[in-house]
Amino acid sequence: MTTVAAARDTFGVFGTTAVLLVSAPRALKPARAILDAELAAIDLACSRFRDDSELSALNASGGAAMAVSGLFAEILDAALRAARLTGGDVDPTCGRALTGLGYDRDFAEVRAAGDLAPRLTGSLSPVPGWRSVQLDRSGSRPRVALRHGAQLDLGATAKAWAADHCAERAAARLDCGVLVSLGGDMAAAGPPPADGWRVRVTDDHAARPDAAGQTVTIRSGGLATSSTTVRAWTVGGRHVHHIINPATGEPARSCWRTVSVAAGSCVDANTASTAAIIRGAAALPWLHDAGLPARLVREDGSVETTAGWPDDTGPTEAA
Repeated sequence: MTTVAAARDTFGVFGTTAVLLVSAPRALKPARAILDAELAAIDLACSRFRDDSELSALNASGGAAMAVSGLFAEILDAALRAARLTGGDVDPTCGRALTGLGYDRDFAEVRAAGDLAPRLTGSLSPVPGWRSVQLDRSGSRPRVALRHGAQLDLGATAKAWAADHCAERAAARLDCGVLVSLGGDMAAAGPPPADGWRVRVTDDHAARPDAAGQTVTIRSGGLATSSTTVRAWTVGGRHVHHIINPATGEPARSCWRTVSVAAGSCVDANTASTAAIIRGAAALPWLHDAGLPARLVREDGSVETTAGWPDDTGPTEAA
C-alpha cells in the first residue's frame, strides 16, 4: 500500500499557533480556507478581547437576557456540559477572575506588559458558577442571561470545540484525513494516514521537537494539553497562570504543571486535562476510573500515566 505524505500549514489564530495537517496534499488549500472562515466566525462569537463579539456584549448586558447566534449557543452548551461533567471544576464564569488578574487582552500583550498591577483590590472570591448561566432555546433564537454578576470566559472549551468542529467540517467536505491543532488542542477527523498522526506532547505546544516530552500517535478523536507554565505572567510580583480554580477564583494550586489527555473529542480531552490540573492528586484515580489515557507531569518533571497511555518509546517528531 502506497502512502502519501501529509501536507501541513501553520498560522496564527486566537493569540496562539494553529497547525493544519491533511492526508491528501491537494486538500491543503481548500482546508485552510474552511478553517479561516470557521475560525473567524468563532472568534467573532466568543472572543473576550473583541468589543464586537457576542461574548463581550453578553458580559456587558448587566444580566439582561440577550439573543445569541446558534454558533454561540453551541459553544456555550459545550462549556456548560464540561461544567456538569466535572462538578463545576471547569467553569465558564471565570471571566471576572481572569480580568482581575490582568488577563484582559491577547496573551502576547499581557506577557509583553511585564509585572502588572492587579485590576481588583483585595482577594478574589469563588466564581458565580455555571448555574448562573441561563441558556434558553425555546424561542426562534437562543437567549442567554448571566445572573449573580457572572462574566463568561469560554477559553477552557471554545478552542477545543473549534478544533473538533474544523477538523470534522474539513474532513467531510474534502473526503480526506484532517488533523487540526489550535494551541496544542488537537482533533482528528476522516481517514488518517496509514501510520496515524504522530504528534509531540510537551509543556508548550510551540516548543522545539527536541524539547522534553513524548511522541504519541492518534488516529481519531482528540488530544489536549493543559499547563500552568505557558500562559503565565506576573501580577504585583506574584506568579499567576490562566487555569482558575472556581472554588477560590484564584489560579489553581496543583501538583501538576502539565496534563495531557486523549479522548473521543478534543472538547472532552480539554475538559479532562483542565479539571485534572484543578483536582491535583485526586485527578489520578478520577482519570483512571473514567478510562481516559493521560500523561501528568509534576513540577519536578516526573511523570504519571493512566488508562493505557503509551510508554515513551517514540522518536522526537512534531505535528
